[in-house]
Formats: sequence, C-alpha cells, structure tokens
Amino acid sequence: MAPESIKVRKSSRCVEFTFDGDTTALSFEFLRVYSPSAEVRGHGIGNGVLQTGKKDVVLLQMEPSGNYALKLVFDDGHDSGLYDWKYLRHLCRNREALWQEYLDNLQQAGASRETGLINFKSL
Repeated sequence: MAPESIKVRKSSRCVEFTFDGDTTALSFEFLRVYSPSAEVRGHGIGNGVLQTGKKDVVLLQMEPSGNYALKLVFDDGHDSGLYDWKYLRHLCRNREALWQEYLDNLQQAGASRETGLINFKSL
C-alpha cells in the first residue's frame, strides 16, 4: 500500500513518509546506503556492498515508478533500484535498528560515512 504522503525536506536532507498515520523521516544518506539496487544489495544473500562516504549525498530527483515504487536519483550518480512501498515501509519501521547495523558495519570495516576518510586503525 502506498504511503499517505511523501515530503522531501531539502533543508534537513530527508524524505518524510507517512504510513498508517505515522510519519518517519529517512535521511538522504539512509536511503542511499539502503538502496534496493543490486549494486548495493548484491546478487545474492551476503553479497551486499557496504556503502561508504555517503554522509553528504544529496537526493536530486524522485520519480514514481507505476503505482508501486519510487526511483531515487542521488548526486553521486546512483540511480538504480526501485524503492517499492513494502520496502519503504520496512525502512520506516526499522529505521533505528537498520541505522545502528549500518554504523556497526562501518566500524567493523574500518570505514567512514565521510567521503575520502580511512580509519588507519584498521590497516
């Protein structure tokens, strides 16, 4: 089921989705690192690619794809993957846990949300 509303908040760099009366803001960075594309998620279980350096990514465009999904275009050139309503609802419901999982994965990999930074402790 489609969200009741979708609002892009450029100043706070997020998109607000309202499902069943509950509004959740997902940052551009969060949406980018949790892209449903094969480039990010991989082509099978455990084949995902950790996204790094996406803290300042900007959402440039949001296009509907039929009546079931959105295509998001980011300033780092990423524009593949369709965010269907079910997946967006999942991201909204699990935002905090997914974000912590992402931060934990970055730390384990010695990677950063910042562009071009390397954690030398991991080398």
